[in-house]
Amino acid sequence: MNYTIDTVLESNEDFSAFLKTKIREFNNEHSIHHENSRQQGAIQPIHLIVGDDDGNWIGGIAAEVYWNWVEINDFWLHPNLRGNGLGRLLLQRVEDIAYKKGATKVLLTTFDFQAKTFYELHGYVVVGEVKDYPPGSSYYTMVKLLN
Repeated sequence: MNYTIDTVLESNEDFSAFLKTKIREFNNEHSIHHENSRQQGAIQPIHLIVGDDDGNWIGGIAAEVYWNWVEINDFWLHPNLRGNGLGRLLLQRVEDIAYKKGATKVLLTTFDFQAKTFYELHGYVVVGEVKDYPPGSSYYTMVKLLN
């Protein structure tokens, strides 16, 4: 097979979509779990939305349940809401909902300047660390078993 290599130093949505499609095809071929997660309804979203009296969003959690896991993708609260137990309440609620949907484990990522200590206080364990990402910080993968 002959080939060429082109270098493109700008965004290329078509090429990115091509790579994602090819990786998805490979994963589907080699993992029944990947293939099954592509079926309608296989990924179950959870959104806990915190709003103020005017209906403005001031925090919440976005998560997804699949493969008997819940992945917490985004979790943010307005600074005025932090430190009063609301974060703990939201975390517990997403865990409870996910457990009822069949999740037995939780997965999330965080930076050391974000919420690593908060998650550790609530039973999460670091299973991976990328040091100096970004420079001077660490990036953590954390998990928790649900019961």
